[in-house]
Amino acid sequence: MTTGKKNICKNIVFLKQLIDMILHVHPEDPQPRLIKQIVESLQKGGIIIYPTDTVYGLGCDILQQKAVERICRIKQVEPKKAQLSFVCSDLSHLSDYTKPIPNSVYRTLKEYLPGPYTFILQASKLVPKILQSKKDTIGLRIPNNNIAMAIVKELGRPILSASLPGEMVEDYTDPEVMYENFRNEVDFVVDGGIGGIKPSTVVDFTGDNPVLIREGLGLWQEQD
Repeated sequence: MTTGKKNICKNIVFLKQLIDMILHVHPEDPQPRLIKQIVESLQKGGIIIYPTDTVYGLGCDILQQKAVERICRIKQVEPKKAQLSFVCSDLSHLSDYTKPIPNSVYRTLKEYLPGPYTFILQASKLVPKILQSKKDTIGLRIPNNNIAMAIVKELGRPILSASLPGEMVEDYTDPEVMYENFRNEVDFVVDGGIGGIKPSTVVDFTGDNPVLIREGLGLWQEQD
């Protein structure tokens, strides 16, 4: 086989991998067939790159320990030291994965979610041990994104989420660049269009008063 033909074959293989791994999901009306394909992968321990209402993130099923470990290897951190969040479809999962919260905190969560916020709460004993930080806390996300919500609803439980490592804006906004960077480490790149560049706003609710940890896309007013 000539060098030219070898290069053509390599390009064909690359394009096939590109087609197989990048799933183009409609941002307003996600295709049920593709959502089911994504969830089946998650249930088998797969890792996805998927869109949220802020930046693209790494995601996996919270019950798949090996998938959690894979994400932590990509992030180059230990699971209990990683800044990982639970992405939920609504607040009904609160009682499963967090300790009881005051009514005032619940009202605040209900006011700001869905939206570009991560709220840090006390974790319950139902949180898989590999995900529990030394402080026994978790980050709660309910992004205002149809694709992310469709995935979580189809799965029937939260997905674990972590930010993508990257230095250039394209590393975490352009699905094709993300495929190039992570094609050997993830199972699917869920393409919902170009992503945002600002992360979520992080607020800690584990103390007596909420504390702003990181100012991101979501506007936050100090609580009285």
